Amino acid sequence: MRLKFLSLYLNIGLLGLLALMLFGAFYPSRTNASDPTSILVNVVPENPAPGDNTTITLNSYANNLDSVLISWSVNGKVVSSGTGKKSFSVTAPGAGSEVVVIASVSLPDGTVDTRIIIRPAVMVLLWQAEDSYVPPFYKGKAFPAPDSKVKVVAMPEVKNGSQIVNPANMVYAWKQDYNNNQDGSGYGKNSFSYTNDYLDNSNNIDVVASTTDQKYSSEANINIVTYQPKIEFYKNDPNMGTLWEQALSDGHTISGDEIMEAAPYFISPKDIRIPSLVWNWFINDNMVNTFGFRKNLMSLKVQPGISGTSKIRLEISNNNKIFETASKEINVNF
Repeated sequence: MRLKFLSLYLNIGLLGLLALMLFGAFYPSRTNASDPTSILVNVVPENPAPGDNTTITLNSYANNLDSVLISWSVNGKVVSSGTGKKSFSVTAPGAGSEVVVIASVSLPDGTVDTRIIIRPAVMVLLWQAEDSYVPPFYKGKAFPAPDSKVKVVAMPEVKNGSQIVNPANMVYAWKQDYNNNQDGSGYGKNSFSYTNDYLDNSNNIDVVASTTDQKYSSEANINIVTYQPKIEFYKNDPNMGTLWEQALSDGHTISGDEIMEAAPYFISPKDIRIPSLVWNWFINDNMVNTFGFRKNLMSLKVQPGISGTSKIRLEISNNNKIFETASKEINVNF
């Protein structure tokens, strides 16, 4: 009878041991203290440009790095060493070059060497408001208004030795306002288009361009500000055309008949003759109808022997973009 109970206890014990072994198989094994994977590396900036001050910081989930000796070497030469020296700064080299930094951490179970390679690259971001109006001969940049479409183009200059990597053969990861944009990212996608929100005063666009082997990469970001459309008035001369060099100021004096031309800077669409734009002209708060397809022109006539001051006001709205509006008024003397 004892043998029977003893056999039962042994069977239960074996089953318990088997259950313990099976259960333990789902737990990760303990990392050896000298395992290089126990050392975490953080590099700021992650994708440095040539000449950037680059800071490397070490962390560990398995060891207290504040109490161990850490040595730093650059291209094979020890340049810094000390207990708890977890951070190290180095200047990124020129484009096409690289710096090899090795952090040697003296742990109780052995020394761990962590190798960091810094390969700087240059990238320029260019942007344009695709549907923003500016008048002819305007020397400035057309800015985006609320609810406008903006295009950003990445121009990376990544060198692999003496060869410049073709930007069309790189992988691009785009972010808009710090959120990944999966649809706009991918191989060869060096341009990114978006429509800004009328609630945002600006948009931050970030991109990382990487070679297909992930060996070289470059990062850049840009903050694109949204502008409200504005109106300027100019004199349209029958012989010389529009006098773009000088906008009409408040108190402008009219002599005889004159045509006033309005230029709604940064409003969309680019073609201001499109019917989606509504032009409302007022003289002394009374609406005046304009004829012809050029709604940005207002004919002013001064009758002989009459002088005084009138208020000219223009209000422009977009039927397709309710938050794109502009208004302007000036006083004219005659």
